[in-house]
Amino acid sequence: MNARISYLIAALTAMLLGYGSRRYADSLPAFVSVHMGDALWASMVYFGIRMLGASMSLKRSALLSFLFSFGIEFSQLYQAEWINAIRGTTIGALVLGSGYLTVDLVRYSAGIGLAIGLDRFLQLKRKS
Repeated sequence: MNARISYLIAALTAMLLGYGSRRYADSLPAFVSVHMGDALWASMVYFGIRMLGASMSLKRSALLSFLFSFGIEFSQLYQAEWINAIRGTTIGALVLGSGYLTVDLVRYSAGIGLAIGLDRFLQLKRKS
């Protein structure tokens, strides 16, 4: 299967699982419902970056994923009326978040780390 398609499927899967972790939070263990959505969001970012740059090195993809995810989180410290209006929409809240939380940086790191691990594992499996 084409690498770009594989990464698209991975990004969509992370997106659906992330949505499910929010939608069915009451049915999930507390740890999962509290932390998994943000980790899956960052995984989706990683897989999206890999989809756009499938030939890019894992290190570069990881760096861009961290820069994007952390950049979005730090942007939440900026609370101007115009950007808060965007954050007030569904898509704006999903992309830009709503309020800065330091713990989100840990969640993003875990999500990107897991995505990189899965990516490496699948690359090695394809080669063997």
